[in-house]
Amino acid sequence: MNWTELKIFTSSQGVEAVTGRLMDIGISGFVIQDKNDFEDFLLHKDGNWDYIDDDLYELRTAETSVTVYIPDDAEGLEMLSMIKTELSSLKAADENKELGRLVCEFSSIREEDWANNWKKYFKPLKIGDKLLIKPSWEIAEPDEERTVVEIDPAASFGTGQHNTTQLCLELLEKNIASGDRLLDLGCGSGILSVSAVKLGAAYAAAVDIENDAAAAAKENARKNGIAESRYTSMCGDITSDSRLREKIGTGYDVVCANIVADVLIAMSQYFDGFVRENGMLIVSGIIEKRLNEVIDAIAKHGFTLIEKRQKDDWIACSFIKRTTSGQQKER
Repeated sequence: MNWTELKIFTSSQGVEAVTGRLMDIGISGFVIQDKNDFEDFLLHKDGNWDYIDDDLYELRTAETSVTVYIPDDAEGLEMLSMIKTELSSLKAADENKELGRLVCEFSSIREEDWANNWKKYFKPLKIGDKLLIKPSWEIAEPDEERTVVEIDPAASFGTGQHNTTQLCLELLEKNIASGDRLLDLGCGSGILSVSAVKLGAAYAAAVDIENDAAAAAKENARKNGIAESRYTSMCGDITSDSRLREKIGTGYDVVCANIVADVLIAMSQYFDGFVRENGMLIVSGIIEKRLNEVIDAIAKHGFTLIEKRQKDDWIACSFIKRTTSGQQKER
């Protein structure tokens, strides 16, 4: 497998936040370059150092960065998209601008060139019992038993290759009912919301913190023949934008969020405002060690855990919103 170096620019204060988000999306190996560490080394170095390489001295003026390596395949595209989403989330929350630029750059290749290379790995993929996900440039064999969903992710998360997306789609196809209204928070390419409509949902709203993702979701809905009256995409952060929350509205039968633990926890106080009583909440993007934190946060806001599904270290969960009487009914 070929790997590409990706450098994330931050600040000394931002290193912990950036590496924490990287670990939440399953990236545990990274290289940190921080000028403060070098200054500390100069102050506290032991022994006699007759010579220090000029490259080391350059660290004194270098911008703090965290370097990761991503594979040159469809998994790498998903990983890049997740990284960009997490950086956008951190930037939105960084009111005092303490975390640095929070942008990422490839070391030796243009992003546009790299983004075209992975396409050869994106093939038609059967997910769950009902779905066949494919890009527009691939021809899939006819399958009368499966619903074909055509997704071109552009630079957004959601090709169906990642375990978190597959788990979420499996729970969606199990729980979506004809005529349902669905809300997709952190929509990426729109793969979840578009699939839900093609499985019978009457209407879907898709929301993402990235403008490019909201645009990609809208375009993918169009490519799948979904009328504009049945699909809306919006850009913004529900945790900080009350007007956006009002625009999204309430009374959704199903709400899904395939993000990461920290964001799910931050969103947990708002889920009940979107979901109707006895409605369904489906969350994914949770690494195993953060599972209990996410479940506890969501349960505090009126939801009862119904099901957990796991692939490798990734977990998705479905919840039902408790009625005001505290009783649950069959959907």
